[in-house]
Amino acid sequence: MRTKRLILFFALSFVFSSVLFAQKKTNIVFLFADDAGYHDFGFQGSKTFKTPNLDKLATEGVVMKQAYTTAAVCGPSRAGLLTGMYQQRFGIEENNVPGYMSHSSKLMGDEMGLPLHLKTIADYLKPLGYKSQILGKWHLGNADRYHPLKRGFDEFYGFRGGARSFWPLTQTEAAERPENRLEIGYQKYEEPSKYLTDAIADEACNFMERNKKKPFFMYVSFNAVHTPMQATKEDLAKVKGLTGKRKTLAAMTIALDRACGQILEKLKELGLEENTLVVFSNDNGGPDGSMTCNYPLSGCKSNNLEGGIRVPCILKLPNVIKPGTTYNKPVSMLDMLPTFVNAGAGDASKIKNIDGVDLIPYITGENKAAPHEMLFWKKENRGIIRMGDWKMLRFPDRPAELYNIEKDQEENNNLAYKHPEKVKEMFTHLWNWECELERPLWMLKRVYEENAMKRMDDKRTPVLD
Repeated sequence: MRTKRLILFFALSFVFSSVLFAQKKTNIVFLFADDAGYHDFGFQGSKTFKTPNLDKLATEGVVMKQAYTTAAVCGPSRAGLLTGMYQQRFGIEENNVPGYMSHSSKLMGDEMGLPLHLKTIADYLKPLGYKSQILGKWHLGNADRYHPLKRGFDEFYGFRGGARSFWPLTQTEAAERPENRLEIGYQKYEEPSKYLTDAIADEACNFMERNKKKPFFMYVSFNAVHTPMQATKEDLAKVKGLTGKRKTLAAMTIALDRACGQILEKLKELGLEENTLVVFSNDNGGPDGSMTCNYPLSGCKSNNLEGGIRVPCILKLPNVIKPGTTYNKPVSMLDMLPTFVNAGAGDASKIKNIDGVDLIPYITGENKAAPHEMLFWKKENRGIIRMGDWKMLRFPDRPAELYNIEKDQEENNNLAYKHPEKVKEMFTHLWNWECELERPLWMLKRVYEENAMKRMDDKRTPVLD
């Protein structure tokens, strides 16, 4: 009898300790906006866009003043984010949209996606005991084999494509662009019963409620505030002093902020706030077409001036990150993977071939160095390098440009002619990095046909035509 009691005691102790261990692991909530303007948040200085929940989050954590995406458009930037690797290392430079084709297979549109041999953040967190969910936009492959549930995620509430209506799709819309249907899990399609940004928040809260006793990772990949420009009447009524697209954008931002606030409030309600790393950021710079504001930066989505690649970013981790602070050294969305893995009690230093770093030691001051000596961007024959305070842009049809970002973040004063040796040094670093890359997996059919013969040389040679 005594032996049985001892066995029962140790069994219960093991179960209790396992549950306690799971509860102590840091939860990770990544709030990710789509096509938002750099300036279009209160914590970024806007006086017209109302974002009280994100402003409060900024006071509770650290605002990264020089956070960069790995591309000026959303598909490639998400590929870099989820793998922790420069996406050019595996051949992704452009969005996988209809009309694009593979160099090798000549497959079009839906058949292109994040290469299957690559691991995502969710893949790395799974063996650490994490339950992972992606909500909203995927945009890394429409075909079934690229589905989020086959890329490490346990749950999916979103759409496979790059943009869709915030309201339920009509039968015609769903038939024309099936990748934009709202999907629950795998191949279960059910359109939202409310404005999509609010529906995503509801489902995120549902996920946290169901998984409150185990560590979880939520990738809340909002399609707000990407086009189409659609807002609720109630949110439009809250916007004063603005008209046209700018008014609609402000109303869409109100919904985005409300959704983030709902998720953050649910963390508090469940008693999980103190044990959760929360990150808010955006996939690329704001576009001109939807009237975003990237002030004080030059450029916009699709180009590699600061306004195209620098994004708002907040990190909050209670009792680790000092509230109400700023961090003013360049960081990258590449850094999310190792930061999340280490927050989950993993060891990101053992992951081979990633380009990101764990940001926590830098934010806390444990490591006084800059997280990155250099950062790179590339699309076709355009190349960009950030090295310390300097940024150089190489173009196919005009001389290189050089800016001191610390003194001139607006990129108004081209110093290339004054510092030719610096241009040469940075060009060499950029070239050496490009020699490590793969050729693009897909590109416009017309461009492919025109340049096919020019691209038959050694794969290690960067494309400069």
